[in-house]
Amino acid sequence: MSDGEDFTGSTGRNETREEQLDRNWAELLQELRMLQTGVQILAGFLLTLPFQQRFEDLDNFQVGLYLVNVVIATLTTAFILLPVSVHRRLFRQRLKETLVSSADTITKIALAGVGMLSVGTAALVFDVTAGRAAGLTAGGILLTVLLVLLAYVPLRLNRRAAEP
Repeated sequence: MSDGEDFTGSTGRNETREEQLDRNWAELLQELRMLQTGVQILAGFLLTLPFQQRFEDLDNFQVGLYLVNVVIATLTTAFILLPVSVHRRLFRQRLKETLVSSADTITKIALAGVGMLSVGTAALVFDVTAGRAAGLTAGGILLTVLLVLLAYVPLRLNRRAAEP
């Protein structure tokens, strides 16, 4: 297919492959913007905790959970920024398909990071405010709910869409 040739593919759209890649890239960037806001809010919350008077009262488990959450927040932020870094490196090298494909994978990893960060932060808050059993219970329930919402539901919808 030449550069200007129409590409209808499985999207049902009358667009060239380059137009489809541009649209996919724009959609991925919008998703990453949304993820970035949530991660920034959670990371900001976590980074203020050591400066609170009650932080000194945390036990070893709570401090460990806190530090794990900080690491997850930092790594998730890095994954959210990674497609921009990759784009800068691949800019004007006619590798948009590679860029979009890698950004798709990176975004899925960032989503998993946001899920883990949400579970870890909620578990920490429940642990500190209501006790260890409440923290572990809340973390387990939220992990299950997020697995259903972020993994099972998309897989189920994909299967349903593939059915004749």
